[in-house]
Amino acid sequence: MRGPHNIWRLIRTGATLERTGAMGVVLDAFKAPPSLRLVARILGWPFKWLGDKGDPNMPPATRALTALGPAYIKFGQVLSTRPDVVGDELAIQLRVLQDKLPPFPIEVAKKSVEAELEVPVDQIFSEFSEPVAAASIAQVHKATLAETGEEVAVKVLRPGIEKAFRRDIDAFYLAARMIELLSPSSRRLRPMEVIAHFEGVVLGELDLRLESSAAGEFAANTKNDAGFQLPKVKWEYSAKRVMTLGWAEGVPSGDVIAIDAAGHDRRELGKRVMQLFLRHALRDGYFHADMHQGNLKIAPNGDIIAYDFGIMGRIDEYTRRVYAEILFGFIRKDYRRVAEVHFEAGYVPPDRDVDEFARALRAVGEPIFGMDATRISMGRLLNYLFEVTERFGMETRTELILLQRTMVVVEGVARSLDPHINIWEVARPTVEDYIKESIGPKALIKDLARTARVLARFGPRLPQMAEAALIRQGNPPPEHRPANRWWRPILWMGTGAGLTALLIIILERF
Repeated sequence: MRGPHNIWRLIRTGATLERTGAMGVVLDAFKAPPSLRLVARILGWPFKWLGDKGDPNMPPATRALTALGPAYIKFGQVLSTRPDVVGDELAIQLRVLQDKLPPFPIEVAKKSVEAELEVPVDQIFSEFSEPVAAASIAQVHKATLAETGEEVAVKVLRPGIEKAFRRDIDAFYLAARMIELLSPSSRRLRPMEVIAHFEGVVLGELDLRLESSAAGEFAANTKNDAGFQLPKVKWEYSAKRVMTLGWAEGVPSGDVIAIDAAGHDRRELGKRVMQLFLRHALRDGYFHADMHQGNLKIAPNGDIIAYDFGIMGRIDEYTRRVYAEILFGFIRKDYRRVAEVHFEAGYVPPDRDVDEFARALRAVGEPIFGMDATRISMGRLLNYLFEVTERFGMETRTELILLQRTMVVVEGVARSLDPHINIWEVARPTVEDYIKESIGPKALIKDLARTARVLARFGPRLPQMAEAALIRQGNPPPEHRPANRWWRPILWMGTGAGLTALLIIILERF
């Protein structure tokens, strides 16, 4: 339930960060200015005793986020993929949030499986292991199907996870409302809509039937992608709080030592993970939106294996084309075109200066090109990009939040595999291929053909629709005048002639 009582939750958040020692760690990682450090200390120190202690065996930041709950853990998972933003030390500390959180007892997991599948665990699985991975929402057990002997992964939701997430999200809503009230300039960032978007994503992740469906759709889209695998969903052993998939054998993508020992080319893997994400987002408009190291393995043959499909992203074709044009413009260093696309898509208010915006974008893009990734401060670039969006009055695009977040995570994964990766050079071939297919002459013909198919579907109803329109305008159609029913075939001929003429014009142009 949303309301002022959630102020207590926010106070506990600050107090927990202070009590666990995470406040200083986080402020140092983000290079917070002295004024912000002072405010944080003043607000946090008096309430320190109200904070959760957390697990003293964990590093401060991990200890605090784990104590605060699943929604905070999700945030930590994103930061764990960005050592260039929070530093190597903090990123390594936060990586345990991906799949090494404290598990709940195996007896509880078995009871949940039995309650969901309505069959005793021993009848379904001949073996059922202790948890092999535990994350913010669920944990995974390795099991063997009694009927076939196949090894599978059984994902089980944490007890009470729905209530815990609801509590956190309610507090986030209050924080967003307070930000809007106390800082009118922040309203362009649409904090309430951002939290609403996050809520929708999380609620979808709490129903494993939806995750199973997402896995099936994703598998159908990517079945021909070289160097990429997905475990198969076992629908008969899956339900709302339990999901069973084929076992994925491989090396964790975050273990670079094991990857090197297995003889895999990390440079190639970093390149492939970035290109796979772009291909899925641009080609299919449907992508894995939680591609951190804990959800990726490297198979013995070098394939990248993705799993955990609780958070998937979907973007419509128009948005994909806008996104591709922006990326393509950056790759070509055509900042004027990047600026124009922002204006055409309505991302920037029309009363702003397009040339000034292009100059600001150049200041964002140029430091990246031709520079070793290890010398780029992504934190500083993100800081400047935020200043640019504020200066030009850009509002948060909720339809792009998941895409942008995933881009940040995937780039972090790629950099962990190859610290010297140049994301723009890696992205170029994938984006260029999409541009050729979706924005050039071939794409125009496809669009027109699709439009013609839609019109053809309404073909039998066009005369009646035209007649109804004439009646509404007070101009009776010819059939209401005696012996004047010749208008129908003319309308049909006109419709056919119009479509024919349109196709002729297309063919003449190309």
